[in-house]
Amino acid sequence: MLPIYVVNNHGQFNHLILRMLRDLEIDAKMIPNEYPPEKVSGECRGIVLGGGPALERAGRCAEYLSLGLPVLGICLGLHVIATTFGGAVRRGRTGGYGAVRVEICDHDEILLGYPGQIDVWASHADEVSIIPPGAALLARSDICEVEAISLPEKGIYGLQWHPEVSHTLNGRIVYENFDRLTRDKA
Repeated sequence: MLPIYVVNNHGQFNHLILRMLRDLEIDAKMIPNEYPPEKVSGECRGIVLGGGPALERAGRCAEYLSLGLPVLGICLGLHVIATTFGGAVRRGRTGGYGAVRVEICDHDEILLGYPGQIDVWASHADEVSIIPPGAALLARSDICEVEAISLPEKGIYGLQWHPEVSHTLNGRIVYENFDRLTRDKA
């Protein structure tokens, strides 16, 4: 079976995403965000767009969204998804740095197995202000109205928080769900 690619967007937690996937015995490889899209489509079964400092440094991530592969965007990855499909991102009112309680609005495929509220770890200044047309709002919090979205017909999911950080309660569930989704589509 092909691996899952983790796209390095220069964020502080991208290596933790790779480590978590490997700890879950999920075959994964990290690639730079300038990796050619034509290679990505034949080499992996799914893509995790990691976090990073700014949309301007997201390389070719938007191009990876049109490959027909399942995608999970984390933090900046969510912002790439939102802006590519017609949503918007703005500077957050307060930003999210530290522990955040998230309310799950729709468990969808990516959030299966979670209770109605979870404690997560956030590290962001920007946030999605308008979700893309056709996207479903999956989660929100007091500091961020859009904590998670999905474009289910495309197999694309995005989270504002960092499930790979040990401070996020049962963050592994997100990656286990994504692994299952990529296997179902393979």
